[in-house]
Amino acid sequence: MSNVLLINGSGNAAGCTYTALTEVAGALEQEGIGTEIIQLGKNPIRDCIGCGACRNLGKCVFDDDEINGIVEKAKHADGFVFGTPVYYAHPSGRILSALDRMFYSGGRAFTYKPGAAVASARRAGTTASLDVLNKYFTIAKMPVVSSSYWNMVHGNTPEEVRQDLEGLQVMRGIGRNMAWLLKCIEAGRAAGIERPQGEPTVRTNFIR
Repeated sequence: MSNVLLINGSGNAAGCTYTALTEVAGALEQEGIGTEIIQLGKNPIRDCIGCGACRNLGKCVFDDDEINGIVEKAKHADGFVFGTPVYYAHPSGRILSALDRMFYSGGRAFTYKPGAAVASARRAGTTASLDVLNKYFTIAKMPVVSSSYWNMVHGNTPEEVRQDLEGLQVMRGIGRNMAWLLKCIEAGRAAGIERPQGEPTVRTNFIR
């Protein structure tokens, strides 16, 4: 059975972002897809310092938080949903620090696996936040999962989010579309369709 990791980038364990992610998870489970919601929590999460040590270690050099453990889980996951609250029209610093380190140190765990981003806001800043999170998918060759509108919910409390019927419908659409894509990938694998073979990386610097 396929499984999807949903990462809650809010410090609030059962807040608005969690409410949105549970709606996505419920739709996935109805389609026979396993789910796990990972709560980043309130403890400090180091930012990536660009040291490059992960190239030799095979993991992030900082091993005093849960980032390396999440990457290990990601290796066995088939899809991902990253959820964030909106702070000053951008994602939480918590999820950005986590994703920077996860994708630098364990990017292969995400490559070619479907991903979706979810933003939760009282009012605005959602599209800017989604734009930031979607860039992790595109640089890692991940199919980006959409719904019937932008992947967002609105509300200042979980109770208000539950009143956002359109937003919740969008969340369920993410789950169903993710499940459909995962089943298509599995069917393609069974038919002998392999992942694309990428070219060697070319880096062009314009300052000579």
